[in-house]
Amino acid sequence: MPLEQQNLLSSGVIGYNMERFLECQQEANQKLRLAEHMLTQTYPLIKDTRLLLAVITNVFSALEKSMSSLLYIERYYKRIPPFQDTFESRFNAFRYTLVDKYHINREYLLLIKDIEAIITAHRESPVTFSRKDRFVICTGNYRMREINVTKLKDYIIRTKEFLEIINRVVNQYGRIN
Repeated sequence: MPLEQQNLLSSGVIGYNMERFLECQQEANQKLRLAEHMLTQTYPLIKDTRLLLAVITNVFSALEKSMSSLLYIERYYKRIPPFQDTFESRFNAFRYTLVDKYHINREYLLLIKDIEAIITAHRESPVTFSRKDRFVICTGNYRMREINVTKLKDYIIRTKEFLEIINRVVNQYGRIN
């Protein structure tokens, strides 16, 4: 944890939401580093396509935590109304109150929803299997979703960009205006 963040926490000035903001920001960076390490270091050694599912789960967690960090700091300064602590509620609060306010590209909303749909499809799927270098998820009506290394590398690059944007917004607007 950077010294500035440690000082804010130890001073007792920061409340619950500010602590959550700092935790979410750190977890987002950690999850993204973990996903990248698993994809670039671990997967080439093991070659188990189930690892691709763990990578996409960590990428989604990084996106979700980064989005939450901005929401929590905005809520801490009372710039947005309260929201429920569920993914859908946080996503909608982010989409309707912060994307336009901070000029965040809507492409990132599609990225978050696409990855969330893949994870939900896996959770609800009756059948999953590996085919060559891909992890395949079949839905109940046999619609297939594939996870492969190329797609995951693209997701990681776009997630890095998203985290940089959120960090820049937080550093620029995270203080009382």
